[in-house]
Amino acid sequence: MQFLKKIFDFYVNSSIHVALSVYSLVRITQLVFHISEDNPTIYFVFFGTVFGYNFVKYDRIVRIQRFEISPQLKAIVIISFISFLAAGYFFFQLQSIAQVFGFVFLAITFLYTLPLFPNKKNARNWAGIKIYIVAFCWVGVTLVLPIINAEIPITFDFYLKCVQQFLLIFVLIIIFEIVDLQSDDSHLKTVPQQIGVERTKILGLVLLWVYFVLEVFNFKSHGQIKNQFCTLLLQLIIVKIIAAFLVFSNQHRSKYYTSFWVESIPIFWFFLILMFGKII
Repeated sequence: MQFLKKIFDFYVNSSIHVALSVYSLVRITQLVFHISEDNPTIYFVFFGTVFGYNFVKYDRIVRIQRFEISPQLKAIVIISFISFLAAGYFFFQLQSIAQVFGFVFLAITFLYTLPLFPNKKNARNWAGIKIYIVAFCWVGVTLVLPIINAEIPITFDFYLKCVQQFLLIFVLIIIFEIVDLQSDDSHLKTVPQQIGVERTKILGLVLLWVYFVLEVFNFKSHGQIKNQFCTLLLQLIIVKIIAAFLVFSNQHRSKYYTSFWVESIPIFWFFLILMFGKII
């Protein structure tokens, strides 16, 4: 049992789980915009997420404790290095304009982790801005990048989906901030630190409601009623699931509450779509 727990912890800590979550959102984007399966984008995003998240989480630890890191962390470093090489390989298979966007998101990742100037804080520690940087990057990687690489015309639907995706990811991050409230430094000025847990939950529920209203608006702008009704139903299920996780979140929840269960929501969403068939 202890061995299985170590395997599970390694799966979560090595960012493979969050990479599958990002992968699922990219696949959902491809289904929504009727993009044929674009393997270079999918694999670039997956391996880039593994490397990016591990770089953000472990860069400082590895640099400071270079010769004293645990076997698990050494394995994560190896996986991160392989993921970096794989992401680089698939990067050069993207369209030129997609490479520009991919480079921008990579630059933001480094800015998020490393100080831009000596003796200055990195973007991760900029008060009140962390949630916007993370949400922006997730929207860029899971929505903008696949569409740009597929050379899909930019229409009103694209901008609507960008707003929706941002709202959804913003709420998911809020859940993380509530659970991490006791461990986060006060100077970070996360949403629950600034307005309190209860108001943060209310804010999250309101944003979920706005997200769903936008989906209803999108429903009215199309003629494929049957398909759109199924899409609305799936969206409602996901919104209710996220709302439940938000309402029941608190500072005493296990780390798995967010790092596994909350991050599983996009994966579950993707499986739901596959089970319903090509309905979007």
